Amino acid sequence: MNKINIYIDGNNLYRSAKELGFEIDYKKYRGWLRQKYNPALVYLFIGLVPERVKFYEHLQSCDYILVFKQTVSIGEKIKGNCDAELVLKTVSDFYEKSFSSCMLITGDGDFGCLVEFLQEKKSIKSIIAPDKKKCSILLKNKNIEITFLNDLYHKFSNKL
Repeated sequence: MNKINIYIDGNNLYRSAKELGFEIDYKKYRGWLRQKYNPALVYLFIGLVPERVKFYEHLQSCDYILVFKQTVSIGEKIKGNCDAELVLKTVSDFYEKSFSSCMLITGDGDFGCLVEFLQEKKSIKSIIAPDKKKCSILLKNKNIEITFLNDLYHKFSNKL
């Protein structure tokens, strides 16, 4: 069995692309992932904002499996950090033998411990980091292949 699952830190991907001047075309991005890595399942971890139901339906139609975190509004800011959900789902899938290897899409150093766990278990293929400049040293120092999206956004994004 050579089944690859991809786990996406949705907020990290979205914010990094936006800061670099891109808006991701999620349908094209899913196609790029399919062509390049041929994943069995692609999970997108995202904060749940009720007004964005149409967007979520679009993402599901593009073949993402959405994993939601309830959000909390703090003034103008909406908080919905999905780190714990991503870690729990990945580790749970590992123990349930849902994949032979996986990939993480994030630049967040909080996932360093997950990368170490998956490396010990020989179950992580690589990391895709949304922004080379903002990728945490806590991921860069893990002796793992990291693909940076900086020079690839034009393949699946629209310039803002």
